[in-house]
Amino acid sequence: MRKRQAKKRPLLPDPKFNDQLVTRFVNNLMWDGKKSVAFNVFYSALEIVETKKQDAEKSALEIWKDALTNVMPHVEVRSRRVGGATFQIPMQIRPDRKISMAMKWMILYARKRNEKSMAGKLASEILAAAKEEGAAVKKRMDTHKMADANKAFSHFRF
Repeated sequence: MRKRQAKKRPLLPDPKFNDQLVTRFVNNLMWDGKKSVAFNVFYSALEIVETKKQDAEKSALEIWKDALTNVMPHVEVRSRRVGGATFQIPMQIRPDRKISMAMKWMILYARKRNEKSMAGKLASEILAAAKEEGAAVKKRMDTHKMADANKAFSHFRF
């Protein structure tokens, strides 16, 4: 790069749980700069999770964090040109990128669900991911399978 790397801006923790991870998730969930709407959607989704959960000793926030952990990929394939051919090379993912990929996948597949409100969709996706099922977890499995299938090209790593 020509210029130096941009500084990471610190995120303010959310008002209810005082957690920066929640703010980061809400920032990904937000559309058209409507942060208060995104916070309302997230909090109502956690309330739905609280009513539907089977595990009595875990809070809704802990279930959401478990779901996020279950969606996080550990390896991905990156394209690399070697001698005129393009290879898919499996590589480890940075911790920061793991979290952002997990959040984006969870929100994407929640939006694709067939339910009335976004809060309901998000709650269903969180509960499914916490039980290691659902579309977001399937996406992680597919990513891992792709990396495993291209293990032979791992010596091209840069």
